Amino acid sequence: MIQVTKKDAKESPENLIRRFTRRVQQSGVLAQAKSEQNFEKEISKRQRRERAIQRNERRSEKFKKIRLGR
Repeated sequence: MIQVTKKDAKESPENLIRRFTRRVQQSGVLAQAKSEQNFEKEISKRQRRERAIQRNERRSEKFKKIRLGR
């Protein structure tokens, strides 16, 4: 758990919140939580490559159609 304390009695709550959010972002806790939010099953390298090839083919077809004005 990330804890932030006031530096002195005069420190404003806005500064305290700003320091806390910066520490949270630097720790990577939010990024990890977001990545774990939707579980995805591990896929093999071969399947990953095949999907990438299909993606690239679809993208190139799309741009061909755009260039031809369809």
